[in-house]
Amino acid sequence: QVQLVESGGGLVQPGGSLRLSCAASGTIFSISAVGWYRQAPGKQRELVAQISRGGTTTYADSVKGRFTISRDNAKNTVYLQMNSLKPEDTAVYYCKSENAFGRVYWGQGTQVTVSS
Repeated sequence: QVQLVESGGGLVQPGGSLRLSCAASGTIFSISAVGWYRQAPGKQRELVAQISRGGTTTYADSVKGRFTISRDNAKNTVYLQMNSLKPEDTAVYYCKSENAFGRVYWGQGTQVTVSS
């Protein structure tokens, strides 16, 4: 059974940093495309960053230069380093993986709140 478990969310002041983790079991991240998405209240879920099977990374314009996605194959974990956080980054952050067969899995989400 595939499980994705996000962690690392919390409350942080504007300008602060957080590192989110997405740990996988039952699937192998090194052969999966993995993305971080977020959903703010009243808004649609949006892609924040993704890393392809080959390691290519892409980012939403709103987070370029502030967020970094990375993958640790040995730990089967994908990270999202978030710096210079803004109140508009407040949302529930979700991890999504898609394996080579097109199967998609989602984590349960972790809350990030940026507020003074």
